Amino acid sequence: MIKFIRLLGGYGVELFLFLGKMFIFLVDAIYYVFIPPFKFKNFLRQVRFFGNKSMIVVIFTGAFSGMVLALQGFYALNKFGAEALLGPAVALSLIRELGPVLCALMITGRAGSAITAEIGIMRITEQIDALTVMAVNPMKYVVVPNIIAGIVTFPLLTAIFDVVGIYGGYLVSIHALGLSEGTYFSQMELYVDFKDIRIGLYKSLSFGLLVTWICTFMGYYAGYGARGVSRATTNAVVLSSVIILLWDYMLGAFLL
Repeated sequence: MIKFIRLLGGYGVELFLFLGKMFIFLVDAIYYVFIPPFKFKNFLRQVRFFGNKSMIVVIFTGAFSGMVLALQGFYALNKFGAEALLGPAVALSLIRELGPVLCALMITGRAGSAITAEIGIMRITEQIDALTVMAVNPMKYVVVPNIIAGIVTFPLLTAIFDVVGIYGGYLVSIHALGLSEGTYFSQMELYVDFKDIRIGLYKSLSFGLLVTWICTFMGYYAGYGARGVSRATTNAVVLSSVIILLWDYMLGAFLL
């Protein structure tokens, strides 16, 4: 029993040390955001990497998410004779929940893992140490552009996801389920208000910060060797995905 308590206590101490290290890393990154000079070229490169390179994945995921929502929503609403509410059901589901969450998960799998691996390789090949020797702050050069780019691109990609998903649901509703075009959009305009859009915006902004924070942290402190980088990449994707779902629930309950 004593051995079990010691083991449990050891895991608890390690967890608190890990969380404290992550928190200090985030505070340092936010601090260096406001310290000139700003690495604008690095920022634009990461905006392109997060945004343009993830566009195809986001568009395809959004389109088929909207189509599936329309099919399943029509099946459920048809039981209650409320097929006219299919448009608002698709729009609210995408704008408030599925848009920010699925978009963040897709970007994490495509861009977040790559960022972790890239920074991890910089760590094990001593490029980060070389930056420090050359009096270049690695936080400003490597971490800050990624975090700012994530905060900028996540809401934009989420907006594209939502629009594509709504029109994907429209195609299925009109051409496959026989719903009228006027009913689909008029009911959506009636039930979807700015509060719903604001909630989706808050979620996407916070996801942009969380994903880039976790992925850059894991890469920055990656273990040495190929195994260390692969482990850091796997941990970054898994932890980011879990935090996205957990934070989505917490923020949704708070903003409800």
